[in-house]
Amino acid sequence: MSSPATSAQSFTLNTGAKMPAIGLGTWRSEPGLVAKAVEEAICAGYRHIDGAWIYRNEPEVGEGIRNSGVPRSELFVTTKLWNTFHKPEDVAKGLDESLRNLGLDYVDMYLMHSTLSITLPDKPYEGIPECDPQVDFVETYKAMEKLLETGKTRAIGVSNFSQANLERLLANTSVVPATNQVELHPYLPQPKLVEFCKANRILVTAYSPLGSTAEFNLRDDPVITEIAKARNVTPSQVLLAWGVKRGTVVIPKSTNKERIIENFHLAGITDEDFAKINAITHRARFAEPGNFFGKAYQGMFGFEEA
Repeated sequence: MSSPATSAQSFTLNTGAKMPAIGLGTWRSEPGLVAKAVEEAICAGYRHIDGAWIYRNEPEVGEGIRNSGVPRSELFVTTKLWNTFHKPEDVAKGLDESLRNLGLDYVDMYLMHSTLSITLPDKPYEGIPECDPQVDFVETYKAMEKLLETGKTRAIGVSNFSQANLERLLANTSVVPATNQVELHPYLPQPKLVEFCKANRILVTAYSPLGSTAEFNLRDDPVITEIAKARNVTPSQVLLAWGVKRGTVVIPKSTNKERIIENFHLAGITDEDFAKINAITHRARFAEPGNFFGKAYQGMFGFEEA
């Protein structure tokens, strides 16, 4: 049986809201190109845009949303609380700053970017940040729960949380995260984490679903290219279809109009194709905080072992 070759699919959150299965990721999107990419994505049919304060492009994301001409009510917008806003008294400030950047009254999803709290340097985007172990991510999340009462976010969730992180969070807070956004692709499938989230009504969102050409090119994997050739689609379309068939949201990043459109149209992959991809044994991870913040941060994001 083939999965449907559709891009209109959505998943239901534990809040009852619908979250589109495919979103446009904006991490590491080139400055000056983001606004146009967001506009083109929305005009191509995307209704889900994923961003974050730390991406440094929220104003461009907001510009693209406005330029698309599509009513705000038809869009699902996600942004994230950066690690420098983890103190409970700073959480609301973090959301307010993102809303100002985006030019929006509310977001549909607000995520804690990771469990890690770091001190805010004098120049927020410069230098090596310092970990602040005095701030407990459980207390940060409790402050996020209060944001729901303001109407400035419709749902809250987490990112880069391991099963152990989630177990502790669920045991000490009231609102079950609507989603856990983590790195997921055939080289890092994290099946135990995905199943745990499903069992606890937490929708999983996959970032870097196509991997990274800088580190490892999933699109050159022989299993992926074989399926793509057989189905007359691109390797990227196969990878995204695999992610959605697993029951996860995928947020591929691109500023190229043709690729944006291509990524939006899922391939129809069979159960046999799906099984072949699941059988890939090569393991690799792209998003490791030690690569960005230095060796002291190695392993700080919560991941199932690769």
